[in-house]
Amino acid sequence: MAYNWDLIERLLLKVQESAGKNFAPRAYAEELAQEHSAAGLPVGNLDAMKQDAADYEAVLFNGGFIEPRPEERGGTGENFVLTERGLRLLRLIGGTTESSAEARRRLDEKDTAALVPEIFDDLANGMGAV
Repeated sequence: MAYNWDLIERLLLKVQESAGKNFAPRAYAEELAQEHSAAGLPVGNLDAMKQDAADYEAVLFNGGFIEPRPEERGGTGENFVLTERGLRLLRLIGGTTESSAEARRRLDEKDTAALVPEIFDDLANGMGAV
């Protein structure tokens, strides 16, 4: 099972915007599905996508890509900030450039291990992610 990198990118972007707001991965999945549908892109099963978003929140947290947002930075106890690792991931997969497509392909080669911290760090270092 490869990760849905568009969804992960959306979650990471929403983490950056979450000051003072609760993080809502299922709602972000629904937003992305609506955007894909409007653009004529395949969406698949919306319920499964929402569940993936919730699961990805845990993967990103447990992998050290996100951490609780401090109160003084708009933390509510239900939102996050990106860690350095999370910023590296966003830089790698963000956008629609050839380099982000290549990064996604290389991450896909690692399957679900792509977001295991040690594996991701080695891969990111090899791709020159700062």
